[in-house]
Amino acid sequence: MTEPTRPMRRQDIRRENEKAILLAAEKVFAEAGFGGATMQLIADLAGLPKANLHYYFATKEELYRSVVQNIFEIWLQAANCFDAARGPVDGISAYIDAKMEISRRHPDGSKVWASEVMHGAPVLQDYMESTLREWTNGRVEIIGRWIEEGKMDPVDPRHLLYMLWATTQHYADFGHQIETLNGGKSLSDRQWREAKENIKRVILTGIGAQPA
Repeated sequence: MTEPTRPMRRQDIRRENEKAILLAAEKVFAEAGFGGATMQLIADLAGLPKANLHYYFATKEELYRSVVQNIFEIWLQAANCFDAARGPVDGISAYIDAKMEISRRHPDGSKVWASEVMHGAPVLQDYMESTLREWTNGRVEIIGRWIEEGKMDPVDPRHLLYMLWATTQHYADFGHQIETLNGGKSLSDRQWREAKENIKRVILTGIGAQPA
């Protein structure tokens, strides 16, 4: 005899609604930009009444900020591998794997972030000057330590990070171009694996990374 389905708790419903709203907002902001997006469009895509949308996010700017911060928080979690890594082979390899998966799973969020930055970060400049700068400085210190320990060549840590971001996020921000050059088809699981391995090979060889 099967047990009756337990009703969703209020916090579970809230979590599911917020998730649906953020996913819908990612897509709308990525396709229409901040100016072209409307709360009604986002509510319709999320399958919720507009009034419900305003219950969770009072303004379009608040929702937009949440979308961009959400993708950045996901990127931050991917970078945790830096802190525990024994060296650049482990740390950078894991980071590339994680960033590539994010580009595959959250392409719209990446596009929204890219658009925000290309327009001079009108909404998130304060976030970039605080959270992003602090995170970047922390990773620069780790890469600098690897260089001092002789585990990789003395490259500029910031330019290495910029290269990693540009390469991995290209697969999200320019996904349509990649699909066009792939015969109009999305990359298969095998092609994603090959992309990761090629990026790791090029980057790690280029910085002279040595196994820990």
